Amino acid sequence: MRRDLIDLLWRDHPAAPRRGARGPQTQVATGAVVDQAILLADSGGLIALTVRALGQSLGMSTMSVYSHVNSREDLLVLMADAQVARMPRRAFGRAGWPARVRRVARTNLDLLMAHPWLLDVADDRLVLGPGTIAKYDHELHALDGTGLTDVTRDAALTFVLDFTRAAARGLIPDPLREGFPEHWQRTADRLATYVGDDYPLAQRVGQAAGEAMNAAYNPEVAWDFGLPRVIDGLASAIRDADPA
Repeated sequence: MRRDLIDLLWRDHPAAPRRGARGPQTQVATGAVVDQAILLADSGGLIALTVRALGQSLGMSTMSVYSHVNSREDLLVLMADAQVARMPRRAFGRAGWPARVRRVARTNLDLLMAHPWLLDVADDRLVLGPGTIAKYDHELHALDGTGLTDVTRDAALTFVLDFTRAAARGLIPDPLREGFPEHWQRTADRLATYVGDDYPLAQRVGQAAGEAMNAAYNPEVAWDFGLPRVIDGLASAIRDADPA
């Protein structure tokens, strides 16, 4: 029997409907199917995660996998929600809001670096999941005491997480990016011939940045520069929210 995604996400809740006796039966629990899918994605990315490959790794037929997860799209939501549910959620204690926000950003960056496939799961239905809701509630508390309205608090957290996701895309190793310094050395003179005296500002700034970073783009520099600017931007919004 097909179960709605929300019931699959909350399958361990006492109020969740139980699976019926009809349809393919298996000794493998839905949670085990999701966990195995996470292992496949961690080792080979989402391109390696097919329902057929997942079934083979579990000793199940493809149809048996579908009896657990409905579709690959639903599976990705279940995987992402299960993974964020395992994130550490330490109490913020007496730390000020800037330290709390930095911790939120760092914890999310660590998660994305460990599981890069999460960057490619952009399904709005994630907001239905217990892990996602628990993460959201915890991270909203990083902005306690700031005076932000509920709507602005949500926007502020989104701002932090969007920056973190963008930074993660740069920080995750990419063979093409790693080989760029050698490619630059081979092509710099020819590029200068093509560009000539056009775009002088781009040439000056690009040369200075490239020499400083030994690359066209350094994601560590971008992270170290960007996170304090995120904090500064939030501080401005918080000052604006203060009626005093």
